[in-house]
Amino acid sequence: MRQGNPGRGRSHVHLVTQAQRSRSDDINFRQRRYLLMMGIRAVCFVIAVVMFVNHLGWLVVIPALGAIFIPYFAVVFANGGREPSNTRGFMEYQPNLPATRDPVGPSSENGHRPSRPGGSDD
Repeated sequence: MRQGNPGRGRSHVHLVTQAQRSRSDDINFRQRRYLLMMGIRAVCFVIAVVMFVNHLGWLVVIPALGAIFIPYFAVVFANGGREPSNTRGFMEYQPNLPATRDPVGPSSENGHRPSRPGGSDD
């Protein structure tokens, strides 16, 4: 007779909400994010040039900094690897039950039950 947790021998079931997106979907997502960030960089550069031509002084620095630093972040995000597998915030229920003991079975290695406190052995 086998004793133990009844669910211990089962294989782990994966839920649809925990499935990772496919590799091609992940690459397409990172490419779109990179192209979006580089588009924002191009807009910052054009705005900086227009502001410089119109002699707007130190305000040119704001879009220029965006045009300088956005490529760094775009490359880091594009090469960062796969996204986390669980983005929806749903966690599978994992019961954390204490181990059960057989009250009738032997409790020591020699097979004898311990005597009750205050009781007498006949």
